[in-house]
Amino acid sequence: MNIKGFTTKILHLDRQKTIEHGSVHKPVHNSVAYAYQTAEELAAVFQGKEKGYSYGRQNNPTTTALEEKITLMEQGLETVCFATGMAAISAAMFSLLRSGDHLIASQYLFGNTNSLFNTLTQFGIQVSFVDGTDVSAVEEAVLPNTRAVFVETIANPCTQIADLAGIGKFCEERELLYIVDNTMTSPLLFLPKDVKAGLVINSLTKCIAGHANVLGGAVTETGLFDWSRFPNILNNYKKGDYRRWGLLQIRKKGLRDTGATLAPDSASRIALGAETLELRMPRACTNAKALATFFDEHPAIEKVHYPGLEAHPQHDRGRDLFADFGSLLSIDLVDGYDCFAFLNRLQCCVLSSHLGDNRTLCIPVAHTIFYEMGAERRTSMGISDNTVRISVGIEDQQDLIADFSNSL
Repeated sequence: MNIKGFTTKILHLDRQKTIEHGSVHKPVHNSVAYAYQTAEELAAVFQGKEKGYSYGRQNNPTTTALEEKITLMEQGLETVCFATGMAAISAAMFSLLRSGDHLIASQYLFGNTNSLFNTLTQFGIQVSFVDGTDVSAVEEAVLPNTRAVFVETIANPCTQIADLAGIGKFCEERELLYIVDNTMTSPLLFLPKDVKAGLVINSLTKCIAGHANVLGGAVTETGLFDWSRFPNILNNYKKGDYRRWGLLQIRKKGLRDTGATLAPDSASRIALGAETLELRMPRACTNAKALATFFDEHPAIEKVHYPGLEAHPQHDRGRDLFADFGSLLSIDLVDGYDCFAFLNRLQCCVLSSHLGDNRTLCIPVAHTIFYEMGAERRTSMGISDNTVRISVGIEDQQDLIADFSNSL
C-alpha cells in the first residue's frame, strides 16, 4: 500500500503482514511459552540468530505489533514496550548508566521521574537538575563523566518547554545521549527525532491510549546515536547494527531482567487507542486553548500556564516546534480563593490524577502529586499552593467553560 497519512498508516499497519485467521487487528496472544520443532531452532531464537519468541516476559506477538506502531509514529528504528511509562524510564536509566556516571536532567520533571532520578544517586549515579528551558544551563552542567541528558517536551504541571533543539544540537556535538520524554506532546504533535534525540520515551497510558483504561510505556530508538562510542554497552549486545545496541541492552537488562512486561491485553488496548489519536488530540488541544483564554481573562485567576498563550515564556518555541500546544494547562487562583472549594464545585470535570484522557481531569498539584517533593522544590518549578492542573479532554467546549465559570 502507498499510505502516507498518520491515521491510515496506524489503522492498516497490522495488515501489512499476515494476521491470524484474517483478523483486521493483531489478536491477543496470552501464551507465555513458545515451542519449536527442534532444539536447534529454540537455541537460535534465544541467541538472537533467528527471529522468534522465547518467553512471555521478554516478547509477545501482540506487543510486537504495538511496538511496530509506536516505531512508525515516532519515525524511529525500533521500540521496546513496558508495563508503564515509569518502567520505560527506569529500564533506560538502569540499563545504560553505571555507578560513577553523571546524568543531566531538567528541573521541571514529572514528580515520579524526579523521584526516580533521586533514587539513582543512591546507586552512585550523579544527577544534576538544571533549567531545561536554557541550553546554556546544560552546557554548564557537563562533566567528564556525563553520559546523558534527559528532558520532557512540555513540563507537567507548569508547561515550561525545554530548549529541545538547542540541547539536541549540543548533545550531538558532545556525543552525549539525548533522551526526550514525548508524553505530553505525543508523536502526533512532535517528533523528538527532529531535534536529534537518540531515545524517545512515551507513557502510552496517556495521549496514545487515551481512555484511562490501560497502563503502558515505550522506549524508541531513533537511530541517530552512535552506540559504538557509548562506553556502557556490554559485549554481549555489541552485535549486528550498532544503532540497535542500546535498545537491545534495554530489552535484555531493562525488560527481561526486571520483568516490567507489558501484558498482551494491555498492548491490544493501547494499539486500539492509538488508532484515534489524530481524532482526539486536536479537539483536546482546541478545548485547552479555549479554556486557557477564558482563565486568562478571569479575575479569580492569578496566572495561566499554557504555551498556547502568547504571554507564555516559551510560546514562540512551542509554535515553531509543535503542531499544537497540547492539552495540559495549569492555573494559579488568586490569594483568598480556596482551591479545594473551587474543585469541589466542579460537576463536569473529574477530580483525578491522570493525563491525556478523553475526560477533563483536575487536581490540586501541591497537595497531591507533588506533595512529597516539598515546598522549596515546588517553588523552583513554579508550583504554588493554589496551583490546579487541568488535563483537558474532548467534551463539548461550552460545557467545560460553563462548568469552570460556575465553579469560580
